[in-house]
Amino acid sequence: QIQLVASGGGLVQAGGSLRLSCAASGRTISIVNMGWFRQAPGKEREIVGSITWSGGSTYYGDSVRGRFTISRDNAKNTVDLQMNSLKPEDTAVYYCAAGWLTGLDYRTRGAYTFWGQGTQVTVSS
Repeated sequence: QIQLVASGGGLVQAGGSLRLSCAASGRTISIVNMGWFRQAPGKEREIVGSITWSGGSTYYGDSVRGRFTISRDNAKNTVDLQMNSLKPEDTAVYYCAAGWLTGLDYRTRGAYTFWGQGTQVTVSS
């Protein structure tokens, strides 16, 4: 099993920045990929971005590409999400997730087995 704890959410003005962090524990040696998702009220959970645990290859959703950056620290078992140029439409609960199976499409929610508790990000206009 893998446990995930997300932190770093908060309230920020449009144009500002926030950094989220996700700490993984448990069988972290089994992690293949980690991702960040978000869910706004009344909307489906969507992918923000993902990163492969070994090689560090990244993927970003269209709405955040160029503004958000995912990074990982294998030694500390953490994955961070640096969010710049935030917009009111970025307001959502942000979740980190981990997957341990190979051969899956980690751009999709269903590929992830383990989820953190979520952290609220609110961007005011």
